[in-house]
Amino acid sequence: MASAVSGDEKTDREEQEEALVALIEHRAKEVDHLRKRVAYYKSELDESEKRLEETQRKLARLRSRGNAVPSTKFSENAIKVKEERRSCSPLKISEHSLPNHADRGNANSYKSYTPDHPRNAKHEQRPQLVIPAVDPKQSAPIKMAETSSKHSSDFSSRPSTSVPTYGKSMVKEKGYRIPPEPEGVETQSRGTKRKFEQREHRDIIQMVNSSSSPRTINCRSSNHIPCQHKRKLRSLELCPTNDQLFVTSALDGLVNLWQIQARGSSATLLSTADCASTKHRRWPEDIAWHPHGGSLFSVYSADGGDSQIAVLNLNKGKEKKRVTFLEDKPHVKGIINNIMFMPWEDVCFVTGGSDHAVVHWTEKHGEDSWKPKVLHRSMHSSAVMGVAGMQQKQMVVSVGADKRIIGFDLQTGRADYKHQIESKCMSVLPNPCDFNLFMVQTSTPQRQLRLFDIRLRRTEIHEFGWKQESSESQSALINQTWSPDGFYLTSGSADPMIHIFDIRYNANKPSQSIRAHQKRVFKASWHHSLPLLISISSDLNIGLHNIG
Repeated sequence: MASAVSGDEKTDREEQEEALVALIEHRAKEVDHLRKRVAYYKSELDESEKRLEETQRKLARLRSRGNAVPSTKFSENAIKVKEERRSCSPLKISEHSLPNHADRGNANSYKSYTPDHPRNAKHEQRPQLVIPAVDPKQSAPIKMAETSSKHSSDFSSRPSTSVPTYGKSMVKEKGYRIPPEPEGVETQSRGTKRKFEQREHRDIIQMVNSSSSPRTINCRSSNHIPCQHKRKLRSLELCPTNDQLFVTSALDGLVNLWQIQARGSSATLLSTADCASTKHRRWPEDIAWHPHGGSLFSVYSADGGDSQIAVLNLNKGKEKKRVTFLEDKPHVKGIINNIMFMPWEDVCFVTGGSDHAVVHWTEKHGEDSWKPKVLHRSMHSSAVMGVAGMQQKQMVVSVGADKRIIGFDLQTGRADYKHQIESKCMSVLPNPCDFNLFMVQTSTPQRQLRLFDIRLRRTEIHEFGWKQESSESQSALINQTWSPDGFYLTSGSADPMIHIFDIRYNANKPSQSIRAHQKRVFKASWHHSLPLLISISSDLNIGLHNIG
């Protein structure tokens, strides 16, 4: 008996020892990871200081040639330059994932970019100083005033929802007011150009399919909250100007506005809007934020003369309707599958529909007034499933169930890029950092995601996918998102999984998969600045996954 007890104690001790060893290894990796990050940011700081000093010296020399009294030294505060707020990636950083930034000087052509390298500095005739516009994501210009519950299209708060704290903001009877942004970043009224965010191109394509081992992400914790929808979820979109806000839509026709709390550990439902179409009470097929962040756009169907585009204006007072429907109806039949705002200075969006059409919408003078123009209706022989805009030139990329990928140049009015693959195309998504790289989702199991270079005709860079346990059918409701640093893709699944792909990994499978819900996952979006993934599922829950 004593020997049996001794054996049990030994087994428990061995298990505890193994657990402690594993914990030590895990924490050692954390320490090593943080040391690498510190070293990286220290080197970036040193390089930035050197570039600042060099620029100050050049300015001093320039002024000394034109002034009688030369000025050779400038303090750091002597020159104030607006800096672009970069998206903070929640991913770990290594020396392999830091490509050089490329010159934006040739951004309007397909010519390859020149890396910003010290060896090339002596060839420059004159240094170029790019001062990007500020487009911060910390706070939103959205205000939500009192609203009447008599109108089903008005935003109305739910009585059972806890009220968030906004400092000096007033909480009114049937609505909340989000305080305005600090001076200089207010939402501009319609009809004016927004402060355009000047992004930097980074050459990521050369790193695709280059590593034999993936870089994985630690999912530390997950929290699930009820979505407050009565039917299955359809869309999830993060606000482009406020890191705290995101919206969800569902088959009940409602659009819910959420605020992230406690650095992503929870979220509070702020308000709900009834965005069902006017005639047939259809739900939004797809939604998109206006780049200013003050309104949401929804698309529906062209059948039966129903409304095609709805605008949910979050800045309107109670005396006006918050949901308005555009009068123009350029699509002729079927579902409008996708809406996407273009990444260009002039605010515009593009829709793609089951009538094979790609429609370009531009702002007209006046509130909630948009002018549609059909870019093409015959280049696709089947439903257009996805549309997107390329950053480096005014090109609209569309993909369809006819297996075609079309890049339509708005300046020349013709297709500059054409490609056809062996599988139906279900969505398209440009990389946020490399302006030449884009992803296409297809219907082929275990080859659902394909990467392409817009400069190369009929050439696939890499492909990967996942094996579905529940079914072989591919749903167009399963969507992907890029990580802020452009190296990772997340995808929903017909299974209760979030699949994560490191595009540098030379395998065709996910770099890791996270069991995130009880039923199929439609989408998992990367937060712009927090180490957070936000997911939606047919289990009627919103998942908040800490990936710090």
